[in-house]
Amino acid sequence: MAGPGVSVDRLADAWEAAWSGGDSGAFMALCAPDLHYEDPLTRNPLHGVPALAAHAERLWRAFPDVAVASAGERLSDGRFVALPVRAVGHNTGGLDGLPASHREIELHAVFWCELDLGRTRLWRVRGVYDAYGAAIALGLIPRPGTLRNRAVLALQGYGIRF
Repeated sequence: MAGPGVSVDRLADAWEAAWSGGDSGAFMALCAPDLHYEDPLTRNPLHGVPALAAHAERLWRAFPDVAVASAGERLSDGRFVALPVRAVGHNTGGLDGLPASHREIELHAVFWCELDLGRTRLWRVRGVYDAYGAAIALGLIPRPGTLRNRAVLALQGYGIRF
């Protein structure tokens, strides 16, 4: 139990549905007003639900069909929660000045969460995933061992020969 009447599974299901649903208002019921959030695509930690909503909308523009679902057992000690998820979506929109790749991406992530004092809402959330692997899957950087990868390394001065 996360708190009176709120189970970790219900909270986690709602978190996944919020990310999958494209409705930034869904985060209001799940998150404490003074939420702290970060993931590899946030330059600095975000403060407050409106900042998270703006971040989610930015990601939904790039991945409008994203679906987030449980990827394993959710772990909790009543105050801290680990939510493993799998996100799948197509990159059909630009993100931070990068053009759409029109590739599908599948990534596994873990949201490390701390609940609020009432243990009914998410208060601190950190999303962790392999951003390097995601960049490779989207074609933003070359796969290791390929000719493109060796060319980039040579251009960077690593002295790799072809």
